[in-house]
Amino acid sequence: MQQWTVERFFDGAPSALRLYRAVEQVAAELGPHDVRVSKSQISFRRRRGYAYLWRPGVYVKSAVPLVLSLALPRNLESPRFKQTVHPAAGTWMHHLELTDSSQLDAEVRRWMQEAYEAAG
Repeated sequence: MQQWTVERFFDGAPSALRLYRAVEQVAAELGPHDVRVSKSQISFRRRRGYAYLWRPGVYVKSAVPLVLSLALPRNLESPRFKQTVHPAAGTWMHHLELTDSSQLDAEVRRWMQEAYEAAG
């Protein structure tokens, strides 16, 4: 069976790949981590996952090229999140639709840093 790679995950989706590369750069600035690619998502991990990227158009009709989901130890109230869910005690998943790399501003970088530290 063919291994999932970043290139395979984004096959036919160049705008989503460009956004992934921008998120990947932010993650690299946070510190050491692992990247896991599966059929459904790409995860950035320390002891556990802290950031996940997925393509909503694969599952539903959507013009959004990429969603960044951040696993945080608290609920953040921000209108920037499309949805926030509480899948487990002490974990809130915050879903941010990405359409342009300019969205990866200082606020999102702080959220990623918090998620990175919490995944410790």
